[in-house]
Amino acid sequence: MAVNYGSQRTVVGAHYGMRDWLSQRVTAVLMALFTVIVLAQVLLTRGPIGYDKWAGIFAAQWMKVLTFSVVVALLWHVWVGMRDVLMDYVKPVWMRLSLQVFVIVWLTGCAGWAVQVLWRI
Repeated sequence: MAVNYGSQRTVVGAHYGMRDWLSQRVTAVLMALFTVIVLAQVLLTRGPIGYDKWAGIFAAQWMKVLTFSVVVALLWHVWVGMRDVLMDYVKPVWMRLSLQVFVIVWLTGCAGWAVQVLWRI
C-alpha cells in the first residue's frame, strides 16, 4: 500500500517555488540598485533637471545596456508574479491560458518599446 502522508508523501506540482522566489528577490535587488544609481546621478547634477539632463544621463551606451537589463529584470519580475496570480486565482484553464498569452504579448510589446526609447529605432 502506498503511503501518501508524512515524510513519504508524494510531492506534486510544477516545483517553481524556490526558483521563482529567488528570481523575484534578485530582480527586485537589481531594480533597487538601478534606482539608487539613477537617483544619485539626478541628485548630484547641478542646476535644473530638464530634458537635456535626463538625455545626458541615458546617453552613454553602458547606461542604455544597464537600463535595458533592468527592463528585462522588471519584465521577468512581472511575468513571475502575474503567472503565479493567474495560476492561483483563475481556475478555468482556457481563461488562465488566454490571460497568460495576453500578459506575454503585452510584456513583449513593452520590451520592444523600451528598445525603441533607448536606441531611437
